[in-house]
Amino acid sequence: MRKIIFIVAVLMIIIVSMVFLLKEKTTDVDNLKSISDKYQKKEKSAADHSKFPELNRKFNSPQEVTETCISCHNERHKEVMQSNHWNWEREEYVEGRGIIHIGKKNAINNFCIGTDGNELSCAKCHIGFGATDKMQGYSDSTNIDCLVCHDNSETYVKGDEMDGYPDPSVNLSLVAQKVGSPKRTNCGVCHFFGGGGNNVKHGDLEMAMFEPTKDVDIHMAVEGANLQCVACHETKNHMMKGRVYSLSSMNRYRSECEQCHTSTPHKESILNEHTLKVACQTCHIPIYAKVNSTKTEWDWSTAGKLKNGEPYEEDDSLGNHTYLSIKGNFKWGRNLVPEYQWFNGKASHYLLGDMINDTTNPVVLNTLYGSYSDPESKIIPVKVHRSNQPFDPVNKLLIQPKLFSDKTGQGALWVDFNWMRAAEVGMKDVNLPFSGKISFIKTEMNWPINHMVSSKDKSVQCIECHTRNNSRLAGLSDFYMPGRDSSPFVEFLGMASIILTFVGVSAHGLIRIVISRKRGKK
Repeated sequence: MRKIIFIVAVLMIIIVSMVFLLKEKTTDVDNLKSISDKYQKKEKSAADHSKFPELNRKFNSPQEVTETCISCHNERHKEVMQSNHWNWEREEYVEGRGIIHIGKKNAINNFCIGTDGNELSCAKCHIGFGATDKMQGYSDSTNIDCLVCHDNSETYVKGDEMDGYPDPSVNLSLVAQKVGSPKRTNCGVCHFFGGGGNNVKHGDLEMAMFEPTKDVDIHMAVEGANLQCVACHETKNHMMKGRVYSLSSMNRYRSECEQCHTSTPHKESILNEHTLKVACQTCHIPIYAKVNSTKTEWDWSTAGKLKNGEPYEEDDSLGNHTYLSIKGNFKWGRNLVPEYQWFNGKASHYLLGDMINDTTNPVVLNTLYGSYSDPESKIIPVKVHRSNQPFDPVNKLLIQPKLFSDKTGQGALWVDFNWMRAAEVGMKDVNLPFSGKISFIKTEMNWPINHMVSSKDKSVQCIECHTRNNSRLAGLSDFYMPGRDSSPFVEFLGMASIILTFVGVSAHGLIRIVISRKRGKK
């Protein structure tokens, strides 16, 4: 009889557990489906551009396409020309500087360093045509590239080093008739390949995100919610939510998980309490660079070496460049655990001409502000890219070298392989002094991780942070974390509380026993 009761009890526990798990799983699926349905309904359009007579003709230049777009979508070009996608800069308030304009025009990075003097190459990822030095030609609205963002034919592509013009093979008429809301392919053709190749820069944005599986990103998975980039990066008047903190300084127009999931998305209150100080990404993006490697280190000091008078490359077993004559040595990583920082949405940046007085520590090119004591700060996951880049030790300035040219003899490092000449021409292009001396200095850039979201069952577990051995948050030391930190005072109070509780319970029990016996005698 006891065996039967035991078996029935076990079966009941299993059934209840299965019902709970299935219910929980169904809830997750339903949440994703509701988000997807809401987005798909919002984005649905009845317009069929292939039926517009204005587009059923041959276009001899991309500017003709833009003129036709503007003829119907009047005044939209003014919105585009106010956007940072067009201007490569925005007005920001930076602590210690006040209100300034900041963007690719004046911010130094530790990948390809800067755009000034290298516009002909950089323009491949600009939403315009006819780039020239100093970005001239971008006051003409017909130079807006509407197709690079709105092509739904999957055939539009910019030409290499063609001043932002489309590849000659592109059928402009076909593309113009198949336009619509931007897809991952439109955004990804630039953002997935930033820094000179697939997944080089961000670590969480790469070609696997064109058609990701659930293991890569739960939100954008083709067999899941299948969300497009603009589902989260909502757009109004061509101004998009979401800011890259390699360039943005202010806590505004950010794209946040709470837009859909609210600030209390969990059933368990203890998890919802964590959202006060822990960003969603911190737990739900346990690793990044899940499919293809991302660049973690770049050493410019070794660039320029030749073999038999010719540039060469060296690759690792995965096909990643470990050395290029034009760029130097690299290190890569895949399935990486992020680093973690406090962040309140504000940042500062190294701009062209900033002097560097401390050369003993790495120069942080975009400092993320935040701390435990800051009520606006949360812990976020970050990819830190480390570099060794050219520096003028006399003027104490980072050097922006001339990198690209379509011909030899103009001082471009990628063509002439002469560091001194590249530094001289590059600094002249940006109107900064050059002492004639080149050294190299360590720099760091912080890239917040926001994509490659894992499913709940693969998120960070409590013990990965609340542990004294290899805690994910070992680098954040400005607060006390149970399980990770040791404090004699706190541990004394804890032990004292346990002992007093035990004594109190024991005393209470003893008193009850004594009273019970006295009553029994009576």
